[in-house]
Amino acid sequence: MKLKQLPTLIQPSPAPYHGDRAFFCPNALMEARHLTAEDHLVWKVLFDRQTALLHRRAAAPFIKGLQQLGLTREAAPSLEELDQRLHRLTGWNIVPAPGRIDDRTFLGLLAERKMPVTRWIRPMRHFDYLSGPDLFHDAFGHLPLLTDPHWAAWMEHFGHMARHHLADAQAVEQLVRLFWHTAEFGLVREGEHLRVYGAGLLSSAAELHHCLSDDAVHTPFAMEATLEASIIRDGFQASYFVLPSWEHLSDATAELAVRLAVVPWPAVAQ
Repeated sequence: MKLKQLPTLIQPSPAPYHGDRAFFCPNALMEARHLTAEDHLVWKVLFDRQTALLHRRAAAPFIKGLQQLGLTREAAPSLEELDQRLHRLTGWNIVPAPGRIDDRTFLGLLAERKMPVTRWIRPMRHFDYLSGPDLFHDAFGHLPLLTDPHWAAWMEHFGHMARHHLADAQAVEQLVRLFWHTAEFGLVREGEHLRVYGAGLLSSAAELHHCLSDDAVHTPFAMEATLEASIIRDGFQASYFVLPSWEHLSDATAELAVRLAVVPWPAVAQ
């Protein structure tokens, strides 16, 4: 089956990357990049390392999603193939991106069930230094959870809520902090076990080790505390917020929906 060429909406921001998604210009063109042998080797080494580290540490929906997407160690994935698989599972699509993107456009894309994913993957010489979001962070870190219908619905409604307030800088800052401390660096309790579900943790060996070490600060998730927590883009987070259950995310974020006068959030249940 011949796969369609994915459209591209994004140009890179000239600003330096520090772990956040800052902005891209819509309707820009980007040629599909052919991955090299080194790119596939980097993917293989990263995949092997992270899957070993995540054994009994990653949230159940992530493990299931990894299998449903068909992500393997053998080669870096085709975005076109991932796009088709993801769309069949939850109706989401992939938007190819060259790297760092602006918060407002990123939040708006979520409302359209679109997840930006870059074709670029870090070079071997900078294996443990991520100068921008790369294919491994985006595809391995974010996409597996989007195969789960509950998480996919939550992300879509998060985007709808954000879209109503993109002109409000304070609201955007709050939404970015919520996304940062959940979808990027969140942990959740599944029964008696502490599990990782944030993409920044799932795709980073160093931060994964740190967040589960005795040096890390674990804080019970509460909306007010999350919105006041600092965002650290050039080092480990000062605190990691832990959901007592997946359902709690919907219950807690309903507070923000009321505060911003938006429709209630859908349930996130496992």
